[in-house]
Amino acid sequence: MNRFNNKTILVTGGSSGIGLAAAKAFAAEGARVVITGRDAVSLERAGAEIGTDTLALVNDAGRLADAKALAATLAAADLRLDAVFLNAGTAKFAAFPEVDEALWDQIFSTNTKGPYFQVQALLPLLNPGASIVINGSINAHIGMPNSSVYAASKAALISLAKTLSAELLPRGARVNVLSPGPVATPLYGKLGLDAASLETTAAQIQNQIPLGRFGTPEEIASTVLHLSSPESAFIVGTEIIADGGMSQL
Repeated sequence: MNRFNNKTILVTGGSSGIGLAAAKAFAAEGARVVITGRDAVSLERAGAEIGTDTLALVNDAGRLADAKALAATLAAADLRLDAVFLNAGTAKFAAFPEVDEALWDQIFSTNTKGPYFQVQALLPLLNPGASIVINGSINAHIGMPNSSVYAASKAALISLAKTLSAELLPRGARVNVLSPGPVATPLYGKLGLDAASLETTAAQIQNQIPLGRFGTPEEIASTVLHLSSPESAFIVGTEIIADGGMSQL
């Protein structure tokens, strides 16, 4: 399929995991892809994997100045966007009594403030009919211990998709959320847990998934592409959950 021929797609956090899988899938269907991330080396490597026409930009998703700078860079390159996948995010788990303001600010800056102001900055660059897909999480629904701040940041995105959908419909843009369950990505190595705790946590999580396994980045990417394509034109302000049945069964 070539659903994205002559389309330009932005994927934030596109240097690894779900973001990289989505960027590669978009490129395979004809899109010109722009990816962002904080690490220049990882971005360069990802850009080479995606294709020679990839534009890889160093960008911190939690900084308002970077959101504006990204929009300015795209405008200067005369690029307009047909789809945006707001994938950049961070996950740190801590027991409620141990949460401090620094952890709260770190997670909400990247996961909630970042997407909010990134969409605002990109508004002039969205083509009519543009799709915005926000990466949520089933943690917004399941009440997992030690995830209070992370879950709250993702729950805010579900609400944001609805209100932004109402505001942006006159511009011809759609906003939806894709909430993955446990997916085998590098994010799980960044939870702030030691190796033994991480292995124990992963095993406990896997036991709660009816399908009996973690999802793959490619499985999530396929739904991102669906929500970004004209075939999903009647899906607006909606959350799609892809979690192997973990929050549903």
